[in-house]
Amino acid sequence: MKKLAALLLAMLLCMSMAACGGNADAPADDSKESVTAKVIDIDLTSELYAFGVDKTQPELLEKVNTFIGKIKTDGTLEAICDKYFGDGEKTPVTSAELDESKDQLVVATNAAFEPFEYTEGDKYLGIDMEIAALLAEELGMELVIQNMDFDAVCLSVGQQKCDIAMAGLTINEERKEYVTFSESYYEASQKLVVPSTETAFDGCADADAVVAILNEMTDADKIGVQQGTTGQFYVEGDADWGFDGLPATCQTYKNGSLAMQDMLNGNIKYVIIDAAPADAISTAINAMR
Repeated sequence: MKKLAALLLAMLLCMSMAACGGNADAPADDSKESVTAKVIDIDLTSELYAFGVDKTQPELLEKVNTFIGKIKTDGTLEAICDKYFGDGEKTPVTSAELDESKDQLVVATNAAFEPFEYTEGDKYLGIDMEIAALLAEELGMELVIQNMDFDAVCLSVGQQKCDIAMAGLTINEERKEYVTFSESYYEASQKLVVPSTETAFDGCADADAVVAILNEMTDADKIGVQQGTTGQFYVEGDADWGFDGLPATCQTYKNGSLAMQDMLNGNIKYVIIDAAPADAISTAINAMR
């Protein structure tokens, strides 16, 4: 009787271990690979980045345009971009404290737009931030960086709270209500980011093919964007931007990283964001998965 009871107990124990995954020798299920972010390498738009200058400071605009021409000509701009699109040594930028008694250049930015502006500790990095530091030096002014939500950047300059907006800004008529744009310094575009398991766009050869698939979506589908950016206008549609919009629901986030992470968590379908941040953010997120 005791032997029968022991046998039954052993059988129950084995069944319990199997149900709980207690078999340490069982082979791992390699079919469940971690889903990562995949950038569809097709430009959905063609845009120009510029800096937004306070309308009441035409002399600053003239100096900024002269400076942009200089760094384009002497190779400085290309060298800065190469740092962030390659593996060059990046130069951290420090912001001074705002002090109206000093001669300061106050820059409005949204430091969540790598590789154009982002933070590491109390330092600022990015293409725009390094340009800002060189511009302040060229003007003989102390640099102050004001970090804020993206959709407040141009507004703060329009209200004369800051001198210039440097935040990966696409030139657009709507933003001209608040700032005067400088000469362009960078050509940009919007790109689509999807989960690595998505294959619908693998055969697409151009933007029209991508858009055709996106137009098959419904308002039950969500596309993530950074709030206030070109991506939002692209998804929602905007006549001033020349965007027809998409049938999907536009889900806004404070930055592209949050949007992409939410996509990988399965809460939204895709993300649309500027090309350079799409590459930078997806690379960073994928490295952690």
